[in-house]
Amino acid sequence: MKRITISEKARNAIMLGVMCAIAYLAVYLARNILSAVSPQMIELGVLPTEKVGTLSSAFFITYAIGQLINGSIGDKIKTKYMICFGLALAGVCNLLFAWFVHLPLAAYAAYGMTGFFLAMIYGPMVKLVAENIDPIYVARCSLGYNFSSFFGSPLAGLLAVNLTWNTAFSVSSAVLIIMAVICFTVFHQMERHGIIRYGQYRKPKGSGGGVKVLIKHRIIKFIFISIITGVVRTTVVFWLPTYLSQHLGFASDTAALLFTVSTLIISAAAFLAIFIYERLNRNIDTTLLLSFSVAAVAFLLVYLLPHPAANIACMIVAITSSNCAASMLWNIYCPSLRDTGMVSGATGFLDFVGYMSAAISSTLFAEATTTIGWGGLILVWLALMLAGIVVSLPYHKFKKTTA
Repeated sequence: MKRITISEKARNAIMLGVMCAIAYLAVYLARNILSAVSPQMIELGVLPTEKVGTLSSAFFITYAIGQLINGSIGDKIKTKYMICFGLALAGVCNLLFAWFVHLPLAAYAAYGMTGFFLAMIYGPMVKLVAENIDPIYVARCSLGYNFSSFFGSPLAGLLAVNLTWNTAFSVSSAVLIIMAVICFTVFHQMERHGIIRYGQYRKPKGSGGGVKVLIKHRIIKFIFISIITGVVRTTVVFWLPTYLSQHLGFASDTAALLFTVSTLIISAAAFLAIFIYERLNRNIDTTLLLSFSVAAVAFLLVYLLPHPAANIACMIVAITSSNCAASMLWNIYCPSLRDTGMVSGATGFLDFVGYMSAAISSTLFAEATTTIGWGGLILVWLALMLAGIVVSLPYHKFKKTTA
């Protein structure tokens, strides 16, 4: 029997990819806990719907600001420090939120700081992978933590089904702190063995040099992609349990279970996106156009089909398709910027605009449910997908990657 051998570059990609995926899963578990347990908290009178929306907006705002600040810092400081301190401090703040949830100012401060510290992870992580993994493996390596960003939702839903809301928060906090210790230990060993190296790529010098380079790399187009997909992958998913309970009439525990199953299916978007991308001859514009088109049709069907089973199925297709477009942004476009030396900063900036739009939309969506209703809100989501189609039109050809 012929022995299968794996090259050293492929082995390093697997090790680094797995470690990043596990760390990022902890991030998204913590991020989705409030969303998953919100029907339970609302039902028990712990928090009203409006306060849940305000808390989510506070989180998204601090997370967005954190992405902007920490993304830039991540181009200068070793990734192991950014990721490990971010995980540990977020774990502490997440736990404090659960303890002080009945004290409004303390709750807002704790949950907001959780968002800021969690924002220390993504930009530096993308830079770490882009600069230390052979380009041919980058997209597949990125699949790990991209999958984790989607899989965190069903994992949070699983905790919501089996635990009380405050216990679920405690578990997610413990996971963050434990992962901080593990990541620091593993990354330190990878540095010692030369798997992780820093300072290989430098930001262009001169006034406006970096901005001009990013504009040349079509960052303006991808700013709009980040805004559109950010609303769906963050805000729409956040309100999905409430949508299931309020609009479709499910009990809170059933809504949590449906949320878990739905987001588990949605988590496959990362793999589906790369599969489609490679079948379309690695054409990012065509993949984006197809993703938004399918999402638009699916959201239209969500509006037209009131039957719960059909409605949920179409909602899953819509969010999955939009997340395929998001995967093109984070898995293909951001790592392609490694030669600029600004992967962390550019990624942080794109995440910033995405989460600022999510922060604004989360509050608006909470108010919209009582003004235009869930039906009107679905049409808003449809309009976003139509905007995505327009933005995705291939005005310029994107340079194919070997990823």
